[in-house]
Amino acid sequence: MKTISRILIPYDYSPSAERALEYAVEFVSGEEIKINLIYVSDKADNDKMRETYDNLSKKYEAKLKVPMTWSLGWDGSVTDIIIEAQREKKADLIIMGTSGTTGDGVSQTSKLVKKADCPVLVIPENSKKNTVKKISLVLGKNEIDRPNSLHTLLTISQKFDAKVNVLTIQNTPGSFGYSKNDEKNENTIMYYLENFYSEHTFIENEDIVEGIFSYAHKHDVDMIVILPRNHAKRNNPSEGLLTEELVLRTKVPILAIE
Repeated sequence: MKTISRILIPYDYSPSAERALEYAVEFVSGEEIKINLIYVSDKADNDKMRETYDNLSKKYEAKLKVPMTWSLGWDGSVTDIIIEAQREKKADLIIMGTSGTTGDGVSQTSKLVKKADCPVLVIPENSKKNTVKKISLVLGKNEIDRPNSLHTLLTISQKFDAKVNVLTIQNTPGSFGYSKNDEKNENTIMYYLENFYSEHTFIENEDIVEGIFSYAHKHDVDMIVILPRNHAKRNNPSEGLLTEELVLRTKVPILAIE
């Protein structure tokens, strides 16, 4: 089973980055998991940056079994630099904060989620809880493209002893849960998630995003998990518009796994 041993966190001094770091520290607390912070800038003040990271290391050292490290990236777009750092550091997971929708309706976080080929955990700046007990895995009508990606979800479920409820939002009239893909997905989930899989809930809502968030709020969900299809191999790739909207509007941590 794939484990999580290295986590990369883009850090730019912002409240959303601080929230992501805070969440990550609680996530790794008590385990041999290394956190690496990366600051992306071509005009970095090295002295200020070193002082900041030294202070952060002291602040969180009591909760970390492995000392936190940091690095600087500057050549290329923010997204590309982060992805290259993830590959170089062999990070199993990227944890990145978000402050929500920006003026042009995009964000560095949503760009990263759409482009990265590793799991990305998005932490909203205004989220409060660090524990994970209820997880909602959002599935559509397509067969799960890469079943092995569920290993990451299983790892998190095991760590927190969290139950996973599968959620399908149907925005067109029709029957629920009887397609061949539904049956294949059900078998795949039962195989990979073992006893952490709880049930499959089908909801009818013309607005898929609203349906997901309404369910998460009503059932006090701690983490929403999505399987973006913009890198799909067996199914037709999507443009990632649903992923982008979920990341921009969420108030709940979202785990995107490929």
